[in-house]
Amino acid sequence: MTVKAKYRTQQREELLDYLASVKGRHVTAQDVCLHLQSKGAKIGTTTVYRQLERMVDEGLVGKYIIDATSPACFEYIGHEAHGSERTCFHCKCDVCGTLIHMHCDELAQIGAHLKKDHGFALNAMRTVFYGTCAACASA
Repeated sequence: MTVKAKYRTQQREELLDYLASVKGRHVTAQDVCLHLQSKGAKIGTTTVYRQLERMVDEGLVGKYIIDATSPACFEYIGHEAHGSERTCFHCKCDVCGTLIHMHCDELAQIGAHLKKDHGFALNAMRTVFYGTCAACASA
């Protein structure tokens, strides 16, 4: 029984190490699985999903649902930003599908305006702006 608990801790640490190494990038659960398996880690897809959800609940990882056809994306926030009021907004390019995340005070002000003047609390984790990225616009 002790070995099993240690094994789960090792899996979590491997997952956290990977997420910290790609801080600032969005990854899917499949990306995580492929990376860990390429490093020889014995970790199943179900375990990765379960651990990612726990980390979301703990505030260590952000979870973003972009649209109904794309898998959820996860972003490492880390211990130092735990509980931070900083909100991440997302833009998705209609042409190439690139997902851009940004921390933007102007967008945060829109959220504050919606709440104050319209009684509507914006969920930034589910809000995506669609348009054309700079690379596609210049092509």
